[in-house]
Amino acid sequence: MQTIALWLFVINLGVAFGAGVYEHRVVVPRWISSSRETGVHWNAEAARQDDTGRRFWAFVSTLPLTLLTLVNLFFAWQSSGASRVWWLAAALAALADRVITFSYFIPAMIRLMAAIDSPASAAAATRWANLNYLRHAFVLVAWLAALNALRGR
Repeated sequence: MQTIALWLFVINLGVAFGAGVYEHRVVVPRWISSSRETGVHWNAEAARQDDTGRRFWAFVSTLPLTLLTLVNLFFAWQSSGASRVWWLAAALAALADRVITFSYFIPAMIRLMAAIDSPASAAAATRWANLNYLRHAFVLVAWLAALNALRGR
C-alpha cells in the first residue's frame, strides 16, 4: 500500500507541476495583459471562461493531491530506511504547497474572478501570478524528493 501511495504521489506531483507551468506560461497571459501604453490589465471574463480551478485543478490537485499528500505524510512518518528522509521532504513540501494554495491562491482567485479591471485588481492579479513561482517551486521540490524516495524503495 505504501509503494502504491508513493507512486500515485509521484505521478500526481508530476502532472500538477507540468500543468502549473503550462497554466502560468499559456493561460495566465490571457488573464493578465500589459503594455507600455496602457499598463497592466486584469481580464476577469477570460479567467471565468477558463475556470481552471473547477474545470481542471479540482480533479488534479485540490482533492487528489491534498489526499495523497496527507496519506504520504502518514506513510513517510512511519517508514524507515533510506527513503524516509526523501519521502518526508516530499510530503512536507507538498503540504506547504497545499497550505498556501488553500490559504492564499484559491481565495485570491475567487476574489479576482469577481473583480473588474482596475489598477487594484491588476496589481492583485500580478501578485498572484508572481507568487505562483513559489508554489511551482514547492511542487517541484516535492516531486523531485518523491522520485528520490521512490528510487530508494
